[in-house]
This record gives sequence, C-alpha cells and structure tokens, in this order.
Amino acid sequence: MIHLSPDLPKYQAWRRRMVEQLRERGIRDEAVLKAMGKLPRNWFCSDTLLDSFLYDIDMAIAIDCEQTISKPYTVAWQSQLLSLSPMMSVLEVGTGSGYQTAILCEMGGRVYTVERQHALFRKTKELLASLNYHAKCFLGDSFNGVPEMADFTYDRILVTCGAPEIPSGLMQVLKIGGIMVIPVGLEEQRMLRIYKEGEKVSQWRVEDHGDAKFVPMLQGKNF
Repeated sequence: MIHLSPDLPKYQAWRRRMVEQLRERGIRDEAVLKAMGKLPRNWFCSDTLLDSFLYDIDMAIAIDCEQTISKPYTVAWQSQLLSLSPMMSVLEVGTGSGYQTAILCEMGGRVYTVERQHALFRKTKELLASLNYHAKCFLGDSFNGVPEMADFTYDRILVTCGAPEIPSGLMQVLKIGGIMVIPVGLEEQRMLRIYKEGEKVSQWRVEDHGDAKFVPMLQGKNF
C-alpha cells in the first residue's frame, strides 16, 4: 500500500517557483510547465530530508539502486525536445522513480516504460498505479524495444540513461516521422534529438542539443 505525503502549501509554492525558474531558463512548452507545476516531486522520493532540494531545478537526487531522479531542468528539457502531442505513443527507457513517466502521462502521452532494476520496477509500477497513471511498465533493458510488444512501433522514444551510441534496435521501433531524444556518449555525453525520416541510417536527421550527464544505459535485468 502506497502512502503519499499531503501536497502541502510549501510544496505548491516550491513548484510555482520551480516553473518560474524553468521559464527563465528557456522552457517554453506549456504542456511541460503545466505538468511539472501540477505534480509533487516529493511523491517520487521517500527521503523527507530532501524535500526542498527536490525543487532545485539544477539538482538530481539519489534514489534506490544507485539511480537518480533527474533534476527538474533536465526533465523539462528532455520533455520539451520530445515535441509530444496528446495520444502519441511514447517508449521511455529508464523508468527510475517514475517522475518523468508521470510527466509524460500528464502531457497526454500513451506511455510504455522499461526499467532494468527489479526493485525499482516493482516499487515504481505500484506507485504509478496508485496515482492512476496508466503507463504500461516492463522489466528489461530495452536496447531493442520491449520484447512483449515486438510488433509495436512508437511515435516518440525518450531515453533517460546515457547510451554509448545511437541504439539501432530502438530506431527500428520508432515510427517513420517519429522522434527519439537520447543522451549519447561514453566519457562525454551529448543530448541528441533524432528525426526518423526513413528506414535507412542516412535518413535519420540528428540534432545536437548540448552537454548531458546521465547514468549509463546497461544491458540485461538486475535482480
């Protein structure tokens, strides 16, 4: 049974300030800002000592399994780059705390999310269900999409961990005309937005949106 802390006035005030700061930093997608202004981040991190830090737009917070809940600016940045419209199908690679998942749901996406850490998968799946977010959660690494949905393709793919290179298996499950947002690189990562304009690699249009820093994208399930 999930017990959520009340959405106290202090959290609401911190969120309003967070949204103001995101606007000042260049986030313009109103759907992103509305979702982040609505959703309490403290529901996705159980350490109450970190409450105020959760709304610092430049601070990532450690969670279970040596993972993090990304800093608010990063969540807003990736979500904005995704150019998501309501009812689009979205594959999220790296469920983590579920905060980014919930933001995508608030934006109207039909979300399919994959997590390789079994403990996080179980905990976050229960949390999202308790919040009435109808994301479909899967356990796995998703280098090649979701095995349980082998014939399905997505309008958008959002990767919240750093890949060594653009995963060709993920590009295969992205629809023609779709967009993938992904941090790519080993020692240094770059945030890429990739437009799939055809099946051939030569028909993938890649935009570089600057430096990124994410935990690495790993293969296999971790029990």
